[in-house]
Amino acid sequence: MNKTYDLIVAGGGFTGVAAAVAAAREGLKVLVVEKNGFLGGAACENYVNPFMDFEMRDKETGKPVQLNTGIFTTILERLDELGGLHKNRRTFSEEYVKVVFDRLLREAGVDVLFHSYVMDAQVEDGRIKSISIVNISGRQELSARYFIDATGNAELSVLAGCDYQLGRETDNLCQPMTLCFRIANVDTDTYWGKSSRTMNDIYKKLQQEGKIKNPREDVLTFTHMADGVVHFNSTRVVKHNPTDVADVTEAEMIAREQMVELYHFMKENVAGFENATLLASAPSIGTRESRMVKGKYTIVADDIVNCTKFEDSIARGNYEIDIHSPDGTGTTHVGVPVGEYYTIPYRALVPQSVKNLLVAGRCISSTHEAQAAYRIIPICTCIGEGAGLAASLAANNGCDNDQINIESLHALLDKYGASY
Repeated sequence: MNKTYDLIVAGGGFTGVAAAVAAAREGLKVLVVEKNGFLGGAACENYVNPFMDFEMRDKETGKPVQLNTGIFTTILERLDELGGLHKNRRTFSEEYVKVVFDRLLREAGVDVLFHSYVMDAQVEDGRIKSISIVNISGRQELSARYFIDATGNAELSVLAGCDYQLGRETDNLCQPMTLCFRIANVDTDTYWGKSSRTMNDIYKKLQQEGKIKNPREDVLTFTHMADGVVHFNSTRVVKHNPTDVADVTEAEMIAREQMVELYHFMKENVAGFENATLLASAPSIGTRESRMVKGKYTIVADDIVNCTKFEDSIARGNYEIDIHSPDGTGTTHVGVPVGEYYTIPYRALVPQSVKNLLVAGRCISSTHEAQAAYRIIPICTCIGEGAGLAASLAANNGCDNDQINIESLHALLDKYGASY
């Protein structure tokens, strides 16, 4: 394998894959470093499913308009072709995501290293010169002209010395971690047709009686690709730091206990689950929020609710501010007006101190409240594509990331049908 690249992307989720493909399309030699044995990030490692909103309703016609396009559209099309996209166009098969991403990177000529962890970054004069990774082969040193941090937890950025905000500003608590899981052998006609509407009344009653320990206020379920299977996004582990390995370890154990509790609750109290079987939990607990790298611009809640259109926009979205309480029960929702959308400024991807690093995905520069809106997969995919195209501009012009021409970046986004 090569040890010198134009661009190294840390993290092979939707964000990192989009960044790598976008940069490679513009001629860069790209490597993706991924800790798992597969691509797909939170969708495949944490069972984050389905896709949240990537469309808006046109104010005049009421018809849906797709907001997140470009590589995200390609992903939807590829999944659909393979039979990995549900007819609702939201639920998807993570197994087909892995295959689609393998193919996209191979087609683009991107190199990939699975089972590899970034463990160090060598920084000189405000530029990352190389990174150290560790895997089954041992320790390896890899060099590149530019880097993108798509790890979600800003792992490369921290190693490079970037400043960051952890969780909410008042106490550094993050949105709770959640272990998604699936239950099979469910009479889904009965469940979706009837008992799903009364289930939470029973749940809340048992919770008030102290018979349910899970602090989440309700049970959240979704359709699965397979008949007779229900997907749960309902465990909630609060007051645990997703960047502290001891806290994450404990969170995994707590969440599994909550999963078993929820399984027995459903089987004993909800029509349709009488013959249910606990099928599978995600390989790892999911993280909604952790570090946000401090960049040239920090996105705030007003930018979301006021639907700010930035001159240096690289992506857009209309998902609401959706904050799961970091310290207990309850979920806060602040919506976006019908037919409106907000945008993501390129400056929020540019760290304050490292010249050849871009941050992409849920760890870009923002406040706790703003991050709760743009953190979803469709928006993060588009942020990744914008980052990859920006890196190609910087590399092809031999400049720092904060010196690229935004009009040229918009021209590239237009070239690939990526809305911004």
